[in-house]
Amino acid sequence: MLLISTQLINKVGMNSINTSLPVLVAGGGIGGLAAALALARQGFGVKVLEQSPQIGEIGAGIQLGPNAFAAFDALGVGERARAAALYTERMVMMDAVDESEVGAIPVGDAFRSRFGNPYAVIHRADVHGALFDAVKQTERIEFCTSTRVEHIEQHGGGVTVFDVGGKAHHGASLIGADGVKSAVRQQLVGDPVRVSGHVVYRAVVDAADFPADLRWNAPAVWVGPNCHLVHYPLRNGEQYNLVVTFHSRYEETWSVSEGSAEEVQSYFAGIGERPRQLLSLPKSWKRWATADREPIAQWSFGRCTLLGDAAHPMLQYLAQGACMALEDAVTLGEALRANGTSRNGDFVKAFALYERSRVARSARVVLSAREMGRIYHAKGVERLVRNDLWRGRAAERYYDALEWLYGWRAEHCLAT
Repeated sequence: MLLISTQLINKVGMNSINTSLPVLVAGGGIGGLAAALALARQGFGVKVLEQSPQIGEIGAGIQLGPNAFAAFDALGVGERARAAALYTERMVMMDAVDESEVGAIPVGDAFRSRFGNPYAVIHRADVHGALFDAVKQTERIEFCTSTRVEHIEQHGGGVTVFDVGGKAHHGASLIGADGVKSAVRQQLVGDPVRVSGHVVYRAVVDAADFPADLRWNAPAVWVGPNCHLVHYPLRNGEQYNLVVTFHSRYEETWSVSEGSAEEVQSYFAGIGERPRQLLSLPKSWKRWATADREPIAQWSFGRCTLLGDAAHPMLQYLAQGACMALEDAVTLGEALRANGTSRNGDFVKAFALYERSRVARSARVVLSAREMGRIYHAKGVERLVRNDLWRGRAAERYYDALEWLYGWRAEHCLAT
């Protein structure tokens, strides 16, 4: 927990602003860069503390819903993000056992008309690059690499962050956007992770090596018993993102490691040959043993708050991790604007408004992602029920079901 309680901090001047100090952002990933841009747009100086020695993003492809593009626009990087994205024709679910189509959601003109923005796929590094290009062009933002947060202290004049090298970084406030293993969250909240037992393997395959009959312009998920596969094109169709997930037969710990082709093959014996052929394509795999956390009602403490995976780590089944971080950043900026913080307003009130605006929505995504994982991995009669419920469903029925998720707008992001 924090060295000084929120009650004491308020008594010694927590609500007063030291405008000479920057806002500190722990983490230089998608969420941290988006937060830095949102803060700079409200007139703040920002100092980003990134633990890695080099700037960049690991991972492969991610999917971007209309809510992500609404956030990009609010952050001033909509044009950059759109230029790097690949726009899909539909989202499709296939039964990996009998190879039949379970359901498809068209994401063309009617989808864009309904939600105001497209659905797209993109390499994670391209999202990060679009945000970082904007950060580099913003004089208010300082970016520090090789700076891992170790300890936080709050005091009347702001926040001091100590890195592992012992250096002190002084700021008016702190945004913890340091990911799923957040050091900021560990000190503020200290709650345990919830290891899912689900293992994710990710790889990128050159289009020339990808089966011609599966080169669809669509995120496709092949759902099977206790497993599924996802594929979609990247970078103008020059590559294909491939993701496979399975329920591990072992007790897992939250980790990232090199993958094993033999392990992947051992979990997909019960699926059809058409999806199964994809498993032999990658030359190398990255292995994620996944976890999330139970949603929490408070993630702001005095002048410190959390954002993105540090606030609400989630499983991948709704493809919303990056989207939620982008929404968080926009909402944080709007909360600061609404409280006049850049004009000597109140960080504590602004962070409370930001938190109040995000807790229920992000928790709904966390819990919905868990449920979607159960649906994807249905077996036996439950698999048949799932297929009957979704097969033949009209596009508008899918759109109605997705309105709560994709209908997010920056202009309506604050709680009333």
